[in-house]
Amino acid sequence: MPQQPQDRVNDAIRASQVRLIGEGGEQLGIKPTKEALEYAYSKNLDLVEVAAQADPPVAKVMDWGKYRYEQEQKAKLARKHQTQINVKEIKLRPKIGIHDYNTKKGHVERFLNQRAKVKVTIMFRGRETTHPERGRDLLLRLADEVKEIGQIESQPLLDGRNMVMLLGPTRNAGVKKDAETENIQQRQEAVQGDGERKAPAPARDEEPQPGEEVVQT
Repeated sequence: MPQQPQDRVNDAIRASQVRLIGEGGEQLGIKPTKEALEYAYSKNLDLVEVAAQADPPVAKVMDWGKYRYEQEQKAKLARKHQTQINVKEIKLRPKIGIHDYNTKKGHVERFLNQRAKVKVTIMFRGRETTHPERGRDLLLRLADEVKEIGQIESQPLLDGRNMVMLLGPTRNAGVKKDAETENIQQRQEAVQGDGERKAPAPARDEEPQPGEEVVQT
């Protein structure tokens, strides 16, 4: 962290006397600034003005370079945590088809496994607004189906013609995905080792199904 204007160090301290704090946090009383500087130098440390507005100003004996480095690391960590909080949005209709529902649910699972929060929005049109419970049931069904990796952080709330629910990742989010990725890589390596091996036939429930069901809410 860059040196702040109020942080005067060593010879930059202008006050004639300071309230001195030792390197261990002990109160050493009010000292002439020159004497406080000599004390800090005797410890091979710096004298840093930490409360310029006090009367007299408060100065602490410390390793200024180490202190500044630690502050920089804290600032970096804080910025990192801020950038990691991502919110994705998925929009559904109350009468969504089963195929579209599964696709949307897949997106939700992918976002949660990426450690992102997911804002799920039900969009009502026309007379659909007279049955908000259908949207709520759909949201709660979705939350239940992804509960292993996602938890409700904000319950379904009606906002005009929309109903919104916020999901956040659980500690399990991303764990299973990593394990599956490792298994896939192992299978690919095994197939590459045996050029005559044929890929397994797709599971029956992965085959295209005729027509499209509608999710019952």
